[in-house]
Amino acid sequence: MARKQVAKALPAGWDVEITFATNGLEGIQAIRDGKGEMVFLDLTMPEMDGYQVLEAVKNEGLDAMIIVISGDIQPDAYTRVTKMGAMEFIQKPVSPEKLQEVLRKFGLI
Repeated sequence: MARKQVAKALPAGWDVEITFATNGLEGIQAIRDGKGEMVFLDLTMPEMDGYQVLEAVKNEGLDAMIIVISGDIQPDAYTRVTKMGAMEFIQKPVSPEKLQEVLRKFGLI
């Protein structure tokens, strides 16, 4: 449900290929396979959480722009993910306006 909500919030006509992962292990494998140039990452996932995915991306030197989208809005979570390399942190549920604002901020649209 959350994955579809994020996909619907993407800009209309944005020319991207979308790959969905149902857990962190699938997510990190997709990034390793080159399908994660731009990643929208939840912190709470089965198999491997978002923090572990961020750590793997950093440790393996993978090239991925990561925006965390999570319901965990504690200040510690924001600080932790940005120190781990996330570009931004957006609170769930994400609105199309907020998502597009962040994408514009980084020149992605």
